[in-house]
Amino acid sequence: MIVVDTNLLVYLVLPTHHSQVAESVWEKDDFWVAPELVFSEFRNVLLGAVRRGNIDRVDIPAILAQAREVIRVSTEPIKDESVIFLALEGDLSAYDAEFVWLSRQAGVPLVTSDRKVRRSFPETTLTPEEFLKGKN
Repeated sequence: MIVVDTNLLVYLVLPTHHSQVAESVWEKDDFWVAPELVFSEFRNVLLGAVRRGNIDRVDIPAILAQAREVIRVSTEPIKDESVIFLALEGDLSAYDAEFVWLSRQAGVPLVTSDRKVRRSFPETTLTPEEFLKGKN
């Protein structure tokens, strides 16, 4: 089990230049967990992709269904105060801090390409490439 952020989900479900790495992460560990907000962020990414003409709006239901098959949403109640403290500590958004918090709660790495999250919490996070090399 690993915690993944929205970017890794996007890389797995939508074709990008990061898709191969995301697929390799999935092959190594296909038990991906994230906080519920991952779907709000993912919907926002899809909206942007439709507006830019990168995907057709008729494809959205199938893409969302695939994303929901990939991610298991944590049932752990989010500790609001802890998330805010992490966000302050790492100078992150509360959204990013939720992923860090969940990773710490689960005792598993947060696999992310987000440089700011990585800099703020290097002990909790791994890049997809580090994860694939077994640095967890």
